[in-house]
Amino acid sequence: MIECLISGLCGLSLGVTHLFTNGLPNVVMLAIAGVLIWLAIKKGVEPLLLLPIGFGCLLVNMPLSDLMDKGGLLRFLYDFGIATEIFPLLIFIGIGAMTDFTPLLENPKILLFGAAGQFGIFLTLLLALALGFSELEAVCIGVIGACDGPTAIYVTAQYAPQLLGAVSVAAYSYMSLVPIIQPPIMHALTNSKERAIRMEIPKQATVSPTTRLLFPVVVTVITGLIAPKGLPLMGTIMLGNFMKESGVVSRLTGASENEIANIVTLFLGLAIGGTMEGHTFLKTTTLAIFGLGFIAICADTAAGVLLGKLMCVLTGGKINPLIGAAGISAYPMAARVVQVQGQRYDKRNYLLMHAMGANTGGQIGSVMAAAMMLAVLKGLGMI
Repeated sequence: MIECLISGLCGLSLGVTHLFTNGLPNVVMLAIAGVLIWLAIKKGVEPLLLLPIGFGCLLVNMPLSDLMDKGGLLRFLYDFGIATEIFPLLIFIGIGAMTDFTPLLENPKILLFGAAGQFGIFLTLLLALALGFSELEAVCIGVIGACDGPTAIYVTAQYAPQLLGAVSVAAYSYMSLVPIIQPPIMHALTNSKERAIRMEIPKQATVSPTTRLLFPVVVTVITGLIAPKGLPLMGTIMLGNFMKESGVVSRLTGASENEIANIVTLFLGLAIGGTMEGHTFLKTTTLAIFGLGFIAICADTAAGVLLGKLMCVLTGGKINPLIGAAGISAYPMAARVVQVQGQRYDKRNYLLMHAMGANTGGQIGSVMAAAMMLAVLKGLGMI
């Protein structure tokens, strides 16, 4: 008994000594892990992902931790689900099963907002190149502007795994901050008259079941022809939607939305947290990535709202420019932000359905933007 106690005290002493002599970066990351967990629990900021990420960060930064060494738990999850790209693709199936493209199909021109909402990706890519990041690293950083966590993880895990922790945390952090980041930009770029524009609410669904069923198939085929490198991303999200619209595999659809998505999200978060070891995470590049990610989200929002102003003029004042902010891929959070902001200026204004159309367009646009960048890189022989 005494020997066990002495052994335990020696182990504790060794761990504490290691932490405070060689592990200052680890101490900082333990504090960051605590902040992530606090944000998830107390503030409700993306808790399904930030909580396991925070705990994974806690585990990997403990003194003498070997969880990311060969054979370790976090290394196994990383190699099995992220290095092979399985985790983000499985999550995309669940996203597709939860997405309703009907608002977009009822008003196809709203898809333009989904394209405008990706402007920040390409702006940030150029800025990252100017700051000295490699081409592949710049693409991965730019994808933060998609405001789509699984897409950012998928691309970064393939082409810049050394940036995975910073990119994924930045992507999910900014997704959760959309309700804070977007409103000031929406207000600055519009006037009171524009913000109060009421848009006609569709009285009934005009999209046939056949159209909804064919849509995911057509999008998958087009993606395969235009940007085959992005086919895994677009194909999985459209598979989930196809299962939903078919109505014949409700058990698979339900599992994709719930059990599979929940389990994969847990393992994905732990694996990402495992990449946040202090000595590799705390670099100037990490701060640069967070700064560039913020620029990307702001640019996406501004581009969408400015396109909304243009379409407002072209349609004779029938489109409220605020819905352009929903062109990013933070689904359905960005659409809810538009609805809330619209009702701030007119309590009877109902923009949600139109914003949902723009938001689903952004979901497609973010995946297509990533697919096209990968196609360009492949054409240049870089991947």
